Amino acid sequence: MEPILVETSERMRDAAEPIHRLEANVARVVRGKREVIRLATVCILARGHVLIEDVPGVGKTTLSQALARSLGLSFQRIQFTSDLLPSDIIGVSIFNQKTQAFEFVPGPLFANVVLADEINRATPKTQSALLEAMSERRVSVERKRYALPEPFVVLATQNPTEYQGTFPLPESQLDRFMMSLSLGYPPRADERELLLSGGVEETLEHLAPALSRETLLELQERVGQIRVAEKLTEYILSLAETTRHGGEFQLGVSTRAVQALFRATQALALCEGRAYAIPDDVQRLAVSVLSHRVLVKRGTGDLDSSRKAIERVVASTPVPL
Repeated sequence: MEPILVETSERMRDAAEPIHRLEANVARVVRGKREVIRLATVCILARGHVLIEDVPGVGKTTLSQALARSLGLSFQRIQFTSDLLPSDIIGVSIFNQKTQAFEFVPGPLFANVVLADEINRATPKTQSALLEAMSERRVSVERKRYALPEPFVVLATQNPTEYQGTFPLPESQLDRFMMSLSLGYPPRADERELLLSGGVEETLEHLAPALSRETLLELQERVGQIRVAEKLTEYILSLAETTRHGGEFQLGVSTRAVQALFRATQALALCEGRAYAIPDDVQRLAVSVLSHRVLVKRGTGDLDSSRKAIERVVASTPVPL
């Protein structure tokens, strides 16, 4: 192996150490969900946003808080309800009597990690207020633009579509989430340990940062240095094209989705301590990155049907050698 390649590989292995430390710290609170923690970490490293669809009480909020505390970042939780207004999350301009001028008061969106809890309980008008923030990392208020802090990640949760009082997210907003995840119930052994220990509230309260903001920003920069072979790039494009021309899809994935899968693949390789991506990375991520962006012609229309459809696409697409 050439000296430059050896040096690059060593640097990537060194970069994986703080990532593993971060994941182990989060796992102290979120029990039995190593793969979900890994995928959420990949998304943060790739500068993406996460959508978590699951029933109440399985740890969606706990995961978000544990990630924020482990990264030492500012955290805000926004409880989405049917009467929530866009100004409630973005902020408002208030007239200051002393200065005789309007001053912008930032809303809870101005945090590094934002938990948009039960996002599909809010009206479409309020949901759309997140669009500019998620894609451009800045918001507009009364013809002025305000930059959001870096890093910036939205962790949104939503109830399953069959729950009452929900407004399904439009395709344009779903497409802005890099990944859709589902925590599910913990394994029996982990749930038993959770019961006997009295919960994780105290552990979460005293969870110390495992990664500094500066280290996280450096790791995000390193993601772009991961090599993706030409054949692997063609493999990603083949997966996308199958959803666009496949018989069971009413709506295929967008170009943004292809970019998200490419970037997430690089981030996963970094987490694994490699300077290059492999087909296994793409296959491991395809369902989480693509399933919420497609519509299937047959099925119940829920996320589970889309996940199974993407699994079939991955199984039927030839893997580059």
